[in-house]
Amino acid sequence: MKYVIAVIKPHKLDDVRQALTDIGVEGMTVSDVKGFGRQKGRSEVYRGAEYKVDFIPKVKIELAIEASRAAQVIEAIEKAAKTNRIGDGKIFVFALEEAIRLRTGETGAAAL
Repeated sequence: MKYVIAVIKPHKLDDVRQALTDIGVEGMTVSDVKGFGRQKGRSEVYRGAEYKVDFIPKVKIELAIEASRAAQVIEAIEKAAKTNRIGDGKIFVFALEEAIRLRTGETGAAAL
């Protein structure tokens, strides 16, 4: 099993969700997060005053999937979230040791 975390631009969330649904991904966790990468934030103007925004709003998507589907899921996220502009985001993939469905007690891939 794999645990995939994708940090993307907020306006791409619906595209990514649809791409994952199209390939049969049944569940995910989505969180609003803030952060920065190489761009180190951005400058904005509000009522004529310029100020620096250090943390950029992003969306974090977390998925637990079968290892055999990892490449397909990563490709779907990449295609749906990519804008070819700075700040598109990142995808992280971890090995997932165990998953347990609390309601039924199922473990492993059956719990996903």
